[in-house]
Amino acid sequence: MMKFNKLILAIKLMTAGMLVFGCSDAKTPAATQSSPTESGIIVAMGDSLTEGLGVDESQSYPALLEKRLKADGLDFQVINAGVSGETSSGALSRITWILSLQPDIVILCTGANDGFRGMDPDAVNKNIRNMIAKLKEQDVTIVLAGMKMVENMGKEYTRAFNGLYETIAREEQVIFMPFFLEGVATRRTMNLPDGIHPNARGYETIVENLYPYVKEAVRDRLKAED
Repeated sequence: MMKFNKLILAIKLMTAGMLVFGCSDAKTPAATQSSPTESGIIVAMGDSLTEGLGVDESQSYPALLEKRLKADGLDFQVINAGVSGETSSGALSRITWILSLQPDIVILCTGANDGFRGMDPDAVNKNIRNMIAKLKEQDVTIVLAGMKMVENMGKEYTRAFNGLYETIAREEQVIFMPFFLEGVATRRTMNLPDGIHPNARGYETIVENLYPYVKEAVRDRLKAED
């Protein structure tokens, strides 16, 4: 209905333009109709970092991302499917529900809680790959957001955990944002008092960093639909 109404509006504007041109002796180039606004559904899947723990819903990254897309003429609905405390295995258990939302694009940001709990990176790797496989089966475009653990988890564990996202993205050929909290992690002015969860300013930075990857996903989606 939205696209139909916009089409009617465009026709009215073109008609008005032709009437104006008809009253003039000057030759004017023919009016060109702008392309229709693209639309779709993006599901932001993750834990408290996605949910927006501690900030107003309007300040969470999914809400800010939707606002940014619409400002660019991209009529995508961004659904916040973040669940605080969730691990990658919990995310995997929800994948059928995620697919029921009929997403065109899924932004997958999971694993932080696995890392904080010292869970086996191989298990995280397997869970993420299983989710990607199920999303691909339904022709969903995927943006994988990487996470990083701090050194106090031990150098060997940190190296194994931090490296798994890049490997998955390369082998599964999905769009990859190397670190979801780039420019935000460990910065007091970007986080809530707990030093872990972003504040409103932090989420603005996250969206700024994430946006090019989302735009890439949108472009890939539109090409696939042509």
